[in-house]
Amino acid sequence: MKFKFSKYQANGNDFIIFKNLSQNFPKKHIIVKELCSRRFGIGADGVIFIENCEESDFKMVYYNSDGRLGSFCGNGARCSAKFASDEKIISKHTNFMAHDGIHQCRIDKNMVHLSMKNIVNIKKIGGDIIIDSGSPHYVKIVKNVRKVNVFENGRKIRNDKLFRGEGINVNFVQIKSKDTYIIRTYERGVENETLSCGTGATAVAVAMHYSNETSSNKIEISSEGGKMRVEFNENEKKYSDIYLIGLVKKIFVGEIKI
Repeated sequence: MKFKFSKYQANGNDFIIFKNLSQNFPKKHIIVKELCSRRFGIGADGVIFIENCEESDFKMVYYNSDGRLGSFCGNGARCSAKFASDEKIISKHTNFMAHDGIHQCRIDKNMVHLSMKNIVNIKKIGGDIIIDSGSPHYVKIVKNVRKVNVFENGRKIRNDKLFRGEGINVNFVQIKSKDTYIIRTYERGVENETLSCGTGATAVAVAMHYSNETSSNKIEISSEGGKMRVEFNENEKKYSDIYLIGLVKKIFVGEIKI
């Protein structure tokens, strides 16, 4: 059976997206993993299925590149909204269902504004911070992020006994200014560094405010794949009205036989 797909990227975080409204795609572990292979497949950080949903405009179902069903993916969500707009499933404003609930989104040409879940539970481990921004993230400040071996150090933290089972995403952060940060992220499920991570950018922005590294509620995050902006409101270290903002681009479309 043949299936049409589109390839999108948000700050270098790339995804294969299928319009699966009839839900006839065989969402098997090995198929998703092979699709994401950069040597033997299309190549991507994950696969997204856009499906019907009674509670919202559509449902986003996200799989990591290891073939397993994933938790919420911020950049994947922004790509999903842009895809749905391009496919005329929605207009320029939408609400859609994801792993962690319903999200609002606004599309302004290639700029996508995505609402994120409220963040109220934040933990500190020494000088590091753990935040769930839709997916669990570990945030660690470093002096020079370019010199960090993200694969080795990220994998070590991700597999630490504290996070045994589900694991955790790991963000290494360099302070550039009081409202600008450079990050590199090791993502579980990909099990390597990615060029960008939306939930990671959100976690870092909130973590920097929580730890009093900044008083700004408009934070610029730079990653290997480009720049994103995170905006939020804060009251007594509880964070709401969080938005992840950045560019999304369609790379190409194709068809695959499965």
